[in-house]
Amino acid sequence: MIRSIALVLPAALALAACDSGAGEPAQESAANAGASEAPPPPPQLPGQVVRAFAGTELPPLTFNDPEGNTLNLGELDSPVLVNLWATWCAPCVIEMPALDNLAGELEGDLKVLTISQDVRGAEVVQPFFAARDFQYLEQWLDPENELALAFSDGGLLPVTILFDAEGKEILRVAGGYEWDSEEAIARVSEALVEAEGVGGA
Repeated sequence: MIRSIALVLPAALALAACDSGAGEPAQESAANAGASEAPPPPPQLPGQVVRAFAGTELPPLTFNDPEGNTLNLGELDSPVLVNLWATWCAPCVIEMPALDNLAGELEGDLKVLTISQDVRGAEVVQPFFAARDFQYLEQWLDPENELALAFSDGGLLPVTILFDAEGKEILRVAGGYEWDSEEAIARVSEALVEAEGVGGA
């Protein structure tokens, strides 16, 4: 079912997303370039909202941050937006400030989790965060790419998935997206209200 996402998303997504097939050397060079200055954002990040996988369960995987703190996805009991990203992925880097703004806008109603798929983990993620003034995003690491294997078609990044309080997928976006736009905030808010109504029915 995961591979069927290629049939759902238009070929134009390739312009708004990165894949991990380039290997670690490419990750290193892009990470070093991104550490000094993020690339200028395009007029739009044309990520596509997909509901074809609604109901998919959030896997009970465990991740760490550079300080050794642990995140167990199976223990989350509130709505969460899981973003799979990497420092070498230009659309990922561009949308990170928007995700930070979304996390602030919906603080208390939604947890935004950015989980790095960098194979070098904290070695590249810590400098990336140190060079930026994120207020709400945290440095969760998935160097084994467990989430990308579960949710990304062929390593396509970024992938961002909205889960309800019961850990059921509501929607996902493949490719970069303007997460702090009025449209995106309204879409996420409405989806959470809808999911709450269904869960409480």
